[in-house]
Amino acid sequence: MTSGAAGGRRTLAVAAASGIAVLAVSIAACGGSGDAGIARAAGVGSAGSSSTGPASSGSASSGVAASASAGSAGGGTSTAPPSPGAPAAVGSERADPFTAVQAYLAQRSGTVLAAVYDVRTGQSWRLGDGPPQDEASAVKLDILETLLSESDGTGLSAGNQGLAGQMIEDSDNDAATSLWYAAGGTAGLAAYDDRAGLTRTTPSACVVCADFPWPGWGLTTTVPYDQITLLKQLIKPGPLLTTDERQYALSLLENVTPGQAWGVSGGVPAGVTVALKDGWLPLNDDNTDWQINSEGWVSGDGRDYLISVLTTGNPTEQYGIDTISEISTLIWTQLR
Repeated sequence: MTSGAAGGRRTLAVAAASGIAVLAVSIAACGGSGDAGIARAAGVGSAGSSSTGPASSGSASSGVAASASAGSAGGGTSTAPPSPGAPAAVGSERADPFTAVQAYLAQRSGTVLAAVYDVRTGQSWRLGDGPPQDEASAVKLDILETLLSESDGTGLSAGNQGLAGQMIEDSDNDAATSLWYAAGGTAGLAAYDDRAGLTRTTPSACVVCADFPWPGWGLTTTVPYDQITLLKQLIKPGPLLTTDERQYALSLLENVTPGQAWGVSGGVPAGVTVALKDGWLPLNDDNTDWQINSEGWVSGDGRDYLISVLTTGNPTEQYGIDTISEISTLIWTQLR
């Protein structure tokens, strides 16, 4: 959300779905300072509370359960089958890039959910297990896509284009609220998400929420592989968005203000295309528990992939940013 917003307590309980079979990495939460302005009240469980193994203080638990294909489970990691219409594998299949991430996460606190999709091979991988997490400003991508899909191929009005630029490039909350309503709010986003194939994303039921000082659309909950599905709408031709609409959305994501271009750009050298959207918010009144998110498209220098990382239980905002940056760096290296 817009830089400078912080504080408040969340008393709206968002129901979390369960039963996701993926690689589980549960990291103990610890405790500081703020921006996105969405807080979770004490007593509303974080993603880490439903992980498959007890987290030891300050480090990731081992013995994780893994499955990227439905119905399977076991140790280690596995690769999800290519999604419908995915390109054939180039050469041999790639190894799971998250394997290199686990040793790093074992030294970090918080809970991490992540997903990567290799555009070239059609392979996808998932990291983390737990209920959907709050999106904060990451939901602004969903707002934009929903609005574009409703334009019948004509694109946004001049006024909405101005608001869209503020919402994506500057993460402006007022612009996002205006476009949330223009896109049909909860019902509009839910309808688009259903058409796009998202299965575990729940748009917030309110914008002005009881005992909550920040825009309630940030309470939309999601999981990383749903965000990968959302990102695919921008890089693959499909029935929901025209070529011009996809290129327009990507142009905004590629030009976020430099101070917000962190996260999945970590470790990516200059000259490589990075189209991203971040989200950041304190989960308590003391700003000692942070939700930090980043997602986007990375293309160039022999790589072409989508990545989404959601993290919660970060002791400070910068701590979460650093975690995602290092994950991004490791993924970039692994997918060479």
